[in-house]
Amino acid sequence: MELFYAESVNGSILTLGAEESAHCAKVLRHREGDRIQVADGMGNLHNCRILSLSPREVTAASESSVSGWGDHSYRLTMAVCPTKNVDRYEWFIEKAVEMGVDRIVPVIGEHSERSSIRPERLQRIIVSAAKQSLKARLPQLSEALTVKEFLLSSGGDMDGTQPPTRAKFIACCFEDGTMPRISLKQAIADHIHFPTVSRPYCDSGSAEPQPESAVPAPCALPEITVLIGPEGDFSAAEVSAAISAGYIPVHLGPSRLRTETAAVVATAFVYNASL
Repeated sequence: MELFYAESVNGSILTLGAEESAHCAKVLRHREGDRIQVADGMGNLHNCRILSLSPREVTAASESSVSGWGDHSYRLTMAVCPTKNVDRYEWFIEKAVEMGVDRIVPVIGEHSERSSIRPERLQRIIVSAAKQSLKARLPQLSEALTVKEFLLSSGGDMDGTQPPTRAKFIACCFEDGTMPRISLKQAIADHIHFPTVSRPYCDSGSAEPQPESAVPAPCALPEITVLIGPEGDFSAAEVSAAISAGYIPVHLGPSRLRTETAAVVATAFVYNASL
């Protein structure tokens, strides 16, 4: 299945960006009148007919659409400190998007060795991973915040609605080097109830997406936040502030994990628990 992402949507007209247009026109050699599948980044997959085509811009008309394509039964924010080696952070983002994440927040801790990111490159990785894993909804990449700023901003819901369940976790060690008593896997089982959701699917015998049933509205989904520290872990003050803000301290197992590995493991715990 070929999947493109629209840079803009105006009614039933979807316009691809320069990179997507070049791939469509030059690599795949589509022509005007061809039918393609286009995701709008907001969860809708459109069956489209190409109206105009050039290596710089492709416009297509939506003839039908499926909502909730590739959605999951939770809303996950991964707040992860950027790694010193940026390639490792990009790897985390790619894998998190493939499994299912709704928001990625680069957070800067007191022990962080990197305090900046390149959002344009990370956004390209997000789009590529979403296409590979057949998701019509693009995760939000937030601006970088300090841990303190993030804790102050993470009290509200993603869209202003009240979810049935909201849980916040911080993966950390305590000041004496001991791990929290509860694992993230157990904490998810104790605090999160995942609704049973039937999702739209793609029949292997057809290029057309087939709607199975509607995905529940966003307000019906549990909201989960996981905070992952830098290579040197969070400071004692940051852990204390997070606990005061309602975060549950958790561990990810007996192994000492790199930041990006810990972030992928945490995403996988949520993903597997929802299945």
